[in-house]
Amino acid sequence: MKAFKGSKYVLFAAIISFSLVFAVLQASAVDITGKTATAIQVTGSNQVAESTIMGVVQLKPGDTITADKIKQDLQSIYDLGYFFDVVANFSEVPEGIKVIYTVMENPQLNDVVVQGATKVSADKIKGMITVNKGSIVNTRTVDTNIRSIEQYYHDQGYILAKVSDVSMSPGGVLTLTVNEGRLEGIVVKGNEKTKTGVITREMTKLQVGQPFNVKDAQRSMQKVHNLGYFEDVNMKLNPGQEPNAVVVETSVVEQKTGTFSIGGGYSEADGMIGIIELGDNNFRGTGDKVKLHWEFGGTSNKNYEVSYTRPWLDSKQTSLGFSVYNMTNRYSDYYDGGDLQSTYDKNRRGFDITLGRPQGEYVQNYITFKNRHDSHVEYVEGAENYSDGTPQHQQYLDDNFGLTRSITLTRVFDSRDNYMNPTEGRRVSLSSEFAGLGGDFKFNKYTLDARQYRSLGHDHVLAARVMAGYADGNMPEAGKFAVGGPDTLRGYKDDEYKGDKMLAASVEYRFPLVSKVQGAFFTDIGNAWDGEGYKLDDLKGSVGVGIRLVTPIGPVRIDYAKGSEGGRAHFSFGGQF
Repeated sequence: MKAFKGSKYVLFAAIISFSLVFAVLQASAVDITGKTATAIQVTGSNQVAESTIMGVVQLKPGDTITADKIKQDLQSIYDLGYFFDVVANFSEVPEGIKVIYTVMENPQLNDVVVQGATKVSADKIKGMITVNKGSIVNTRTVDTNIRSIEQYYHDQGYILAKVSDVSMSPGGVLTLTVNEGRLEGIVVKGNEKTKTGVITREMTKLQVGQPFNVKDAQRSMQKVHNLGYFEDVNMKLNPGQEPNAVVVETSVVEQKTGTFSIGGGYSEADGMIGIIELGDNNFRGTGDKVKLHWEFGGTSNKNYEVSYTRPWLDSKQTSLGFSVYNMTNRYSDYYDGGDLQSTYDKNRRGFDITLGRPQGEYVQNYITFKNRHDSHVEYVEGAENYSDGTPQHQQYLDDNFGLTRSITLTRVFDSRDNYMNPTEGRRVSLSSEFAGLGGDFKFNKYTLDARQYRSLGHDHVLAARVMAGYADGNMPEAGKFAVGGPDTLRGYKDDEYKGDKMLAASVEYRFPLVSKVQGAFFTDIGNAWDGEGYKLDDLKGSVGVGIRLVTPIGPVRIDYAKGSEGGRAHFSFGGQF
């Protein structure tokens, strides 16, 4: 043989050669089998030491010759990897039989050529061939190298990749042909409302015609699930029409994404009040988000809030969102000791516009323009009546109510496996707000929110969160950091602590109870301060237990925490941190 097609093919060819030899042995068994071996010799080796070959030969002078012994020696010599053919010759002498093993050496390695590799560099593959140039090729070593190359591909996620052909030219050029395994197509099933393009556009890392990567497929499945439109998302690989090609089949189970609620209330001041709220996080199956909240009737202000987000404006995944609002709600301020300072109705009206664009797989950048006006409407109760006309209270109103115009820059890294109920990954958000674009206030505000999740197995999760904030300049009460309540410091009143500096942290152990019900043990610490420096010795703390429910109207959280001021229950809608 003048060339070989990979060690697996060499072995097959050698077995054929051995079979022919054994046929000859059987034909001449009367003359050879059962006779005594007088000598064992090796011929044909130039670079491989004769002692290396004789080291694996089991037949010794004086032994009785059998076909099995000759077969074993031929196999052992061939398994050294240095030869493309091995034959046994016999010479009869008066004392018995002289056995001569003739070997044909592989050529010397002069160069390595890699074909078909696009996802792993040719230099990387060549570096995994451990046969030195100028040395005789050892097919056993090359076969081990091939397995290492395929394993390296698999470790990178290219599970279909294989070295499909290995050839050696008489001139010593070793050619490796890699078939990386192509993605032939993507099929989506189960989507009745959601448009297919809304699903496939999240699978940007899977490119038809390119090598298939299972890690990219898993990430694509996460992104589709994180849309929040589906109860379940599954992928399977179907064979393609071309050899070593696959078609990815994505199956989804849609869930309710639209909400509608209607309610009402009565107060002596406003009389009967009606409330209508409707929205859809997958509007008409396009992936757009829309929400409308409207309060009407009586003598109250006609409260409304309208928001719309389009997550994909163009091929660069630019997102656009805006909200317009005019809402009057009740707020409370507290003294440092936690006693009520003032409860009042406050009106906020204005609009926000946000543009976003991804940077890489896990990073998203946003820029938000805010135009918001806050006004004090009416005193309700408390020690401080800001609207009583006293100079001190009038100054408070001037300092804290008015127009805020700002630009906020936000950068988010998010590698969570599931946005609604993460079990692995992290999310880190950094934002900087700069106010002073013609409004009544001028300030700079910086916020960090870092979250980490670790799976403990069997749906048990350890979650941690750290938040920090710093601001300077002329900032109104509405812009200050607030700590207290279900989202920051459980066991305390909502927004009990406010300031231009903030620090808070939470650790939560989550575990399953029954289907769609999860329990939690947690501890929170935090506080917010005005003035200079962070007062770490003044951090408030709490411990508690909670239940998380998945309901038709969305996730519901019920927590009970005990802090320095006693126990407090919290009921809230929306996902946990």
